[in-house]
Amino acid sequence: MIRLHVTSDLAPDLAVAPTLDQSRYLTQVMRLKAGDDLLVFNGRHGEWRASVAEVLKKGVILRAEEQVRAQTHGPDLELIVAVVKKARIETIVEKATELGASRVRLALTHRTNADRLRLDRLDAIAEEAAEQTGRLDVPLVDDPVKLDALLDGWDASRRLMFCDETGGAPAVSALTAAGEGKWAILIGPEGGFSPEEGERLRALPFTTAVSLGPRILRADTAAIAALTLWQAAIGDWER
Repeated sequence: MIRLHVTSDLAPDLAVAPTLDQSRYLTQVMRLKAGDDLLVFNGRHGEWRASVAEVLKKGVILRAEEQVRAQTHGPDLELIVAVVKKARIETIVEKATELGASRVRLALTHRTNADRLRLDRLDAIAEEAAEQTGRLDVPLVDDPVKLDALLDGWDASRRLMFCDETGGAPAVSALTAAGEGKWAILIGPEGGFSPEEGERLRALPFTTAVSLGPRILRADTAAIAALTLWQAAIGDWER
């Protein structure tokens, strides 16, 4: 069944107005008509069965019928990735959503050299991935910030999995030893972190430096590998 992320509140018999683009998708691509059913979610009130109440010249009106899943949230896991080229960042946002990240934070490092990004495009990619994978929420995608500034304001209660291409402990054993809780995963740019950045990261008390194996991975591959290892070690895959 079609799933759609909406911003409206959801409750029995409540009218829901999708965006114009979503309305076009429902009527022109999926060919829904008045009375047809779909699933909707907003990240707050769970997943609901809804029906097409009215097809207008511009847009459609949906009506929430009944809740089919209560609201749940995945692990408190953020992905921080140095800005790389647009196509790779788009892949990272899509796969981070599929793999359960609650937030994607974009960092500017000493060696960042990348295209300008459209945050609205990345938000749309995250939304579509959430719709397709059965998630009941959509991860936030933050504006790029300098890595130094991000670390200056860090919440020390959130552990940081520093994917260190110069060497670190095997990821699964290091994560298992560090334990559950709030986490973030940090992926560097193509070319790696500068020596100064690496030194600072390794010195932070909340950092767990890990290796992603014997090969140097591109940023998008590294992000997928790191998220997979985290989920397998202390995430929600076994729950």
